[in-house]
Amino acid sequence: MVHLTLAGISGDGKQLLLVSEAGVRFTVDNDSRLRAALSGDTASQGQLEITMDSALRPREIQARIRAGETPEAVAEAARTSVERIQPYAGPVLAEREHMAQRAQRSSVRGREAEGPRILGRAVTERLSGLGLHSDVVSWDSWRREDGRWVLVGEFATPDRTGMARFTFDPPGNYVVMDNDEAKWLIGEPLPEPEPARDDLRLARERRLAAAQPSDDEPLEFVASMEAYLDVPTDAADAPARPTAEPEAPEDTVVEPLADPVAEPAEPAVQQSSAPEPVAEAPAADEPAEEPTKPARRPSRKRGRASVPSWDEIMFGNSQD
Repeated sequence: MVHLTLAGISGDGKQLLLVSEAGVRFTVDNDSRLRAALSGDTASQGQLEITMDSALRPREIQARIRAGETPEAVAEAARTSVERIQPYAGPVLAEREHMAQRAQRSSVRGREAEGPRILGRAVTERLSGLGLHSDVVSWDSWRREDGRWVLVGEFATPDRTGMARFTFDPPGNYVVMDNDEAKWLIGEPLPEPEPARDDLRLARERRLAAAQPSDDEPLEFVASMEAYLDVPTDAADAPARPTAEPEAPEDTVVEPLADPVAEPAEPAVQQSSAPEPVAEAPAADEPAEEPTKPARRPSRKRGRASVPSWDEIMFGNSQD
């Protein structure tokens, strides 16, 4: 390292003239950083260094620490060291400690029947009843965006371990308990735990209730469903379905259409039920009233020709 000696100041006063032991002359700018270093103002010197080396401005560093972040986390976000941001983190950390002590001297808002209580005194009485000292609680605070402060007390006792959380209102000088650990720390009764529920059993009961038929459902519908489900699995157990006798078609017996007095064929039912052929049945022994079936065909023709033709009007009916 070369040792330099102050030789003077430049004519405009903006630079210092330095000279080495070898007679080499040097200059250095006479700026605010140099003046802060010469006056011993380390805060101003640190501010200049942070402005040049940090990714966060000093105002942002203090705002993040006041909101509850640690100096290590802010230094990592600023891409610098904790020593570089300590000149700005120190005053804010002292402010957080002061607000934590002030909150312990404020009153606790709870049940009005108990009257006002001081937070720190209530915590001391609670821990003394358990044979513990108040030093087992580590207090801290930070500021919220709405202006109120969050007060936390981390504790570890044989009976319970956790972090009590309070909301501190500086204008009103009172705190509000935010969780069960805060209630336990000052001796407030905790809410009764809800009984354990058997969700699987409740789900089964709901399914069974949905599967049961309602009172308005007809009993005939239930009986029909039971009969529908009671189907025999074996085909031999099923009742035999009665087989109807095959009916002969009407056109099995051919008769001449031109001769209305021809012998009518046997009815189709007699032909299907008799084992003998149709040719062997005696046609002469048939009763006289049987030819009613062939007589239906001329009636249908008369139904279609309801108006007599011109020849029938002039010459009369051929059957007459």
